[in-house]
Amino acid sequence: MAEDRLESLFNTESISSLLNNNEDALRRGDVSAGYYVSEQAFGNLVPALKPFRERLANHGFSFELTYKGEGMGNMSGGLSKGMDYTHEVRIAMLFDLGKLTKWEPLNGWFLHGIVMNREGRQVGWDHVGERNVLLTEVWSIHGPAAARLADLYVEKSFLNNRININLGRIALTHTYSTSVLLCTFMTMCSAPMAIREPAGWSVYPKTSWGGTFRIRPTRDLILRTGVYRIGPKAVDNTGWAWGSEPYTGLQTPVELTWEPFFGERKLPGHYKIGYAHDTSPYADMIGVIPPAFAGSVHKHKEKPRDTFYIETDQMVYRSHGQHQMAGGYVLAGFIHNTPSNSTFSNEFYAGASLLGIIPGRPFDRFGVMYSYYQLSPRTTYGQQLRQMAGMSMGAYVNAPQTHSAILEAYYGIPIMPGLVITPEFEYMMRPGETSVIPNAVLAGLKVISAL
Repeated sequence: MAEDRLESLFNTESISSLLNNNEDALRRGDVSAGYYVSEQAFGNLVPALKPFRERLANHGFSFELTYKGEGMGNMSGGLSKGMDYTHEVRIAMLFDLGKLTKWEPLNGWFLHGIVMNREGRQVGWDHVGERNVLLTEVWSIHGPAAARLADLYVEKSFLNNRININLGRIALTHTYSTSVLLCTFMTMCSAPMAIREPAGWSVYPKTSWGGTFRIRPTRDLILRTGVYRIGPKAVDNTGWAWGSEPYTGLQTPVELTWEPFFGERKLPGHYKIGYAHDTSPYADMIGVIPPAFAGSVHKHKEKPRDTFYIETDQMVYRSHGQHQMAGGYVLAGFIHNTPSNSTFSNEFYAGASLLGIIPGRPFDRFGVMYSYYQLSPRTTYGQQLRQMAGMSMGAYVNAPQTHSAILEAYYGIPIMPGLVITPEFEYMMRPGETSVIPNAVLAGLKVISAL
């Protein structure tokens, strides 16, 4: 909602002013796409409920009930052949507090809430031998949950929708380092793995107490920044046990987005640069130092972690509409974390998301993505030391770990309003970030339906 309504402080452009005078950074007629574009499934399975939904919305309550199922099988390479299934049943709720209470001070305040059920197993763990990079989206780094509370926060816009804030329990990756395009890929939703893995980034469905301040200084720039209370990945997997959550520090992300429109076809682009500082103390990734090397090798002191990222996507052709998803995009990104105390020191990805490439199928979407993951050099160094000393290098580690890569492709097919079926393909290179396990070939199916 925040992105859809946000107006600029100044009716001018910044970087886009360097473009042709016929260009314009933001148009009221070019609607921002929803974050979960793939989950919206182009409508609802039960259109007969539309009058009922409209009556509820008029009284201040809206909802979306979504099922997402993912089955992925390892067909070749990895540890073994086999398939795993995972699913998410989610209800997203929006409460217009002004309409619900009829109390004037609450006009313009909205309460967002998400409750979900997640079940299943991770094919990367069971059959591929990959435990750092997730090969399906839904299973998540937090595992299954019968009824997990995810986002629960209030939102309000000020100065005629020129400034927006949200406060409460929020997943950072709903706001920072994400896009509608990334979340069409299994291995990228809701953000790149180098963003999702560190404990300081609360990743959907995990949430943190905090808030974000949004402002659009000019029509082509959006600035987001916030403060969040951060802790380790929760032992409780329900999202309800707030009192028992441990906290270690603060996360302070800031992200600047340039949104130009190019050419006569008004091709939108999104160019992001972001930085986040996590004040929590993180240990050196070198791990246990063998006694034989204790005199010459020393652990670094615990210190905070920093993350820097650049992400871009650009529409290269427009097809079947004027909204921001009506066309094909190319996209790329780079993420860098503090190398000494982060699982991933670097990640790079590049790909494309193309609409209507097969004649007669104008609304099908084809996506392909290559992503490269580099582990912390301190992780590699520590494992090398333990290998030389004849010690265990760690659980599920069969050689010093360095890097891995994944090629992913999908083809999204809207069957009917409210139902999208997406065949998936993945080629995992260097499972476990070593050359010991053979490269794995995976295929599967993702089904998304909305009530």
